[in-house]
Amino acid sequence: MTNVLVITGDTIGPRMAGPAIRAWKMAELLSADNNVALMTTTTLEPIDAPFELQRVRPGEDAKFARLHDWAHVVVFQGHAMDQFAALRNSSKILVADIYDPMHLEMLEQGRELGQATWKLRVSTATRVLNDQLARADFFLCASERQRLFYLGQLTTLGRVNPATYAADPHLERLISVAPFGLDDSQPTHTRDVVKGVREGIRKTDKLIIWGGGLYNWFDPLTLIRAVAQLSVRHSNVRLLFMGTKHPVVDEMGIVTHSLRLAQELGVLNKSVFFNESWVQFSDRQNWLLEADAGVSTHMSHVETTFAFRTRILDYLWTGLPMVVTEGDSFAELVETQNLGIVVPPQNVDALEHALERVLFDKKFVAVARANVQRVRAEFFWDRALSPLISFVKDPRHAADYMIDRPALSQDGKYRKPYGLTHNARMFWHYLRSEGPDRVAKRIMSRLRKTR
Repeated sequence: MTNVLVITGDTIGPRMAGPAIRAWKMAELLSADNNVALMTTTTLEPIDAPFELQRVRPGEDAKFARLHDWAHVVVFQGHAMDQFAALRNSSKILVADIYDPMHLEMLEQGRELGQATWKLRVSTATRVLNDQLARADFFLCASERQRLFYLGQLTTLGRVNPATYAADPHLERLISVAPFGLDDSQPTHTRDVVKGVREGIRKTDKLIIWGGGLYNWFDPLTLIRAVAQLSVRHSNVRLLFMGTKHPVVDEMGIVTHSLRLAQELGVLNKSVFFNESWVQFSDRQNWLLEADAGVSTHMSHVETTFAFRTRILDYLWTGLPMVVTEGDSFAELVETQNLGIVVPPQNVDALEHALERVLFDKKFVAVARANVQRVRAEFFWDRALSPLISFVKDPRHAADYMIDRPALSQDGKYRKPYGLTHNARMFWHYLRSEGPDRVAKRIMSRLRKTR
């Protein structure tokens, strides 16, 4: 059996956010046929698992080295390669899960930090990601948009080359689409959590749910204004932001702005509500199943273009019609499959009318819910992660492993390898692949250039 180490930088426990959920599902599916350990670099809370659980913090190099030495394949997210020297210098088979374009995300997340800090955060995220793209053997991304985007970066780093292309002209063995997934079980409502429980939200109210955290690249302000307008005509409309306290990510300024706006409009705890904790992963279906519609609104920028809004999958899982802002791959899905309504960014009136339709147009809602049930099967976890499952069944280094691979200099800039070790490696490579006559011609050509 193959030993697989899966690494996440998120909290593992009853309250998990997207990256941890994804890593957990990877470990769960891989554990059917492999020995699997799931490792977090932050917090490990008590939770039952059908695989080994470990917490290794940055700096605990000896502890990490033992796990690394045990593994045949290492699957990692985020900053793990930057945090552990053993992973940076690893000869193991490496799978980089780059479903979150963190350098694009940091363009928005770091905006309120000041120019110098913002620039540092973006450049660091870019360097960390480039380091992964230069070294890993296989990459997982979340959408075809992302795949094309990353192929550009891989090409710039020299990873799209004759070696990787020769037997794989579509480069699917180098990078594959493995979107965030959802459970194939039908969600069941086991207890009341919002309607008739939360003060101000009645059993008969129409509930719109925001199924995740509040981050700077989203646009809850337009949504709050739209709900405030809609509640004038429909006094039974309620909006609930499901989570504001992320298990790992610090609270962002947009949370304060959203609370302040709801207060100024007079709708806080009347039409607009904020859940101040983070819902347990195993309990989230109870919140979602009490909702009448799901919503996700964001700004228009490059992060949107390549984003993959994982909360939409929970809406699919629980059969919710939805209203989403245009611009990302999920908006295309919602529009083409008629799963709800797509609206322009920052358009209060369009958003208000869309919400009214998904809450009160019974015929439209019935069609949308039926379409959601049909589409959801495409995102079941076993299907979403099938590229990873297939790769681990036959794990191998990338075709260009240790052949003319870019190296990282101390200043964080990429350069071609050089020196006696590199020249010797390249000599044996060309000798094996092209024969002594061709090698002699290469040497003579190199000598002529240096004269």
